[in-house]
Amino acid sequence: MEKKSAWEILSEKGRLKEADKLADSYIRFLNSAKTEIESVRWIRRIAEENGFKSVEEVKGLNPKEKLFATARERNIALIRIGKKPLREGFRIVASHIDAPRIDLKQIPLFQDSELALLETHYYGGIKKYQWVAIPLSLHIHLVKENGKVLDLVLGESEKEPAFTIADLLPHLAQKQMEKKVKEAVTGEALDILAGSMPELSSKEKKDKEKERVKENILKILKEEYDITEEDFVSADIEVTPAFKAQYVGFDRSLIGGYGQDDRICAFTSLQAILEHTDTEYTTIALFVDKEEIGSTGITGMKSPFLKGVIRKLTRLAGEATDVEEVLENSKGISADVTGGINPTYKDVYEIRNTPKIGYGISTTKFTGSRGKAGGSEATAEYMALIRRIFNQNDVPWQTGELGKVDEGGGGTIAQYMTNLGIEVVDAGPPLLGMHSPFEVSSKADLYSSYLGYKVFYESA
Repeated sequence: MEKKSAWEILSEKGRLKEADKLADSYIRFLNSAKTEIESVRWIRRIAEENGFKSVEEVKGLNPKEKLFATARERNIALIRIGKKPLREGFRIVASHIDAPRIDLKQIPLFQDSELALLETHYYGGIKKYQWVAIPLSLHIHLVKENGKVLDLVLGESEKEPAFTIADLLPHLAQKQMEKKVKEAVTGEALDILAGSMPELSSKEKKDKEKERVKENILKILKEEYDITEEDFVSADIEVTPAFKAQYVGFDRSLIGGYGQDDRICAFTSLQAILEHTDTEYTTIALFVDKEEIGSTGITGMKSPFLKGVIRKLTRLAGEATDVEEVLENSKGISADVTGGINPTYKDVYEIRNTPKIGYGISTTKFTGSRGKAGGSEATAEYMALIRRIFNQNDVPWQTGELGKVDEGGGGTIAQYMTNLGIEVVDAGPPLLGMHSPFEVSSKADLYSSYLGYKVFYESA
């Protein structure tokens, strides 16, 4: 089971320049789409530029047809119609486009010690201490009472104000540093600095009993953005790191940036469905929300979105086919990242079964925690199929699992795909610093993942 480096395989096949080009595009994507709404809009724009039409616009289905379907701007499916009838199933690569982050609460703005701050609630599994003392940006999707939609990003451009969570100075942090890491910064302590200047326009406002700093922030929000305090109630405001994705290392072989779990799989599966050749089976690239909190809700993998898409396709095809039959005849990949070996913390990994950075896409036969709880497991027959597809097409690949058995683990959307009857395996690139504000991936693994998803689409 000695595996070659993905770099060696790509070099032998003359694909290093292609890998460089793909990485450049990927960095642009990471810097353009930091939330699920931004990701869906970006994917839809690229799909339309490549000839995909809304499933609502067509009257019937023909082989080679390219379609897309969306739900609430947080889910999107790209579909290429194959030659075989839908009842024989489809090939699907599914990834999630949400990422661990911080959200604003519904009543976020308050004043304390002559500073304006914003109350937050973290989303997904984060190490809270990693989010203090770094520049942050606000990604605002706000719907006013009259239905008007306001989309606003603050902090991503040098011309815009950034935000931050102020940490405690080391001179006064003796008690803080004696605590366990998970207790040193609490969830309620993740308050974001929003301003410090008091409202100065009238004598009445100079009354010391007034919250003049908060009043000034509300004045700015109203005058510059037409946002009132009550408008926060109907807003999705996501807080992300303000720094940009970029190459890492002297050799530029690594990519650092926020949200690579799981937008690296979203990006590569998108490229794969755009570029794969005609196949016998219909192919689907599915992008879903809410994976980081259990795939719940109306836009998660547990929602009826995929079933609804299949139902529409069978109607358009004029097939008297049961949706469950289509799903049960389908094959899929749960495209999600895994943790690569971090040499600084080798004690939490079982080295023989942990993927290495730069060794290609990692197939994960089973997920879950400790005794495989809350996970999914591919059959031996399906693993043989995936292995054969990758080997026959010179895809750099490896196997892996998420750490030592008793250390932790985790799940993906694979379990919810199998609940629909789809045969599935997890496959995606390994990351360093997963769930941190600056995750690190390999350029070679990025390209290997794209190649793996592409040949899976093209398989019979």
